[in-house]
Amino acid sequence: MITTDVQHCGRSVLVSANGQLDGNSGRALEQVMDDLSADVRVLMVDLHGVEHMDGEGLLQLLELHRRAECLGLRVLVVGWQPQPQRFMAEVAGIPGPGSATGERFALVGFRRLIEQRAQAARDLADFNASWLPRV
Repeated sequence: MITTDVQHCGRSVLVSANGQLDGNSGRALEQVMDDLSADVRVLMVDLHGVEHMDGEGLLQLLELHRRAECLGLRVLVVGWQPQPQRFMAEVAGIPGPGSATGERFALVGFRRLIEQRAQAARDLADFNASWLPRV
């Protein structure tokens, strides 16, 4: 379960997330996007309170990022904790501890790579659990 605290400052919005970023996080992150006003130009997502993230949570975060960019918002994701950062590095195939995946997250090409690999990992997990992959 994840909770979000949203603070508005001019044309910027700070979303502080707390809890586990997983498959149950989707509605909370969708609500953030649904509640944004048209004059917002910058969305900052603070992950200091997120100590665990799985593949579903990563996909939810990527979807938030994609939706915000489609609205023309500048998106910053900050406060990466060790496990979420390591998890994203594993998904991206970046070796070594402490890789700077958080800084790379803002790059569109890197985000697409992560989306593809996270989706493939989820599909494989669904298949291994006797579920058909999503099409």
